[in-house]
Amino acid sequence: MATRIRLSRHGRKKRAFYHIVVADQRSPRDGRFIEKLGTYNPNTNPATIELNFENAVSWLMKGAQPSDTVRAILSYKGVLMKKHLLTGVAKGAFSEEEAEKRFATWIEQKEKQISEKKSKLDEDIKAAEKERLAAEKEKSVARTKALEEKIQETQAEEAPAEEAPAEETQAEEAPAEETPVVEAPAEETQVEEAPVEEAPAEEAPVEEAPAEEAPVEEAPVDKEVKDES
Repeated sequence: MATRIRLSRHGRKKRAFYHIVVADQRSPRDGRFIEKLGTYNPNTNPATIELNFENAVSWLMKGAQPSDTVRAILSYKGVLMKKHLLTGVAKGAFSEEEAEKRFATWIEQKEKQISEKKSKLDEDIKAAEKERLAAEKEKSVARTKALEEKIQETQAEEAPAEEAPAEETQAEEAPAEETPVVEAPAEETQVEEAPVEEAPAEEAPVEEAPAEEAPVEEAPVDKEVKDES
């Protein structure tokens, strides 16, 4: 029976989550499988891989053929390297101790690469966040500046409109101030006319004065009468 190490899809839409399984080559993709070797989650960065290392090596040594994606996963985890070293030991190219030493060196280098990659990803995330904050700050400053300019323009446009009614108010109030000035003489005339109306009452005795002077005019008449006599 030809066996194949491949992925079995799980998870929801657009959030795929895979199981790494050993299955008969004739079985459908998500059908029955012989053994589950681990899981693969590509939704994280870097991808999260959980793998039964010894069982994966054992199946490769038995002749199981991995799919292209699973081959990349097994290479990343060192399974293919381990198989290569065990094959060299089986052929007598080097001892098992040498194989373990080489594998330990490879694992150390791989972990260093992974650590550097994670550090770089963290730095990239921080740099991207810093750039995003700087861009938001620039946008905020630009919006504030544009708002201030708009307010200044609005105030400049409203200033003449506010002064015009003030001038009209002064023009309208001017006649109101002149009105009492015009009426003032009228009031004085009335005050002066009051004694004018009382004047005839005071002059009534003046008209009687000629009656008292009547004897003065008759005096010459008496003299003439005396002369004639």
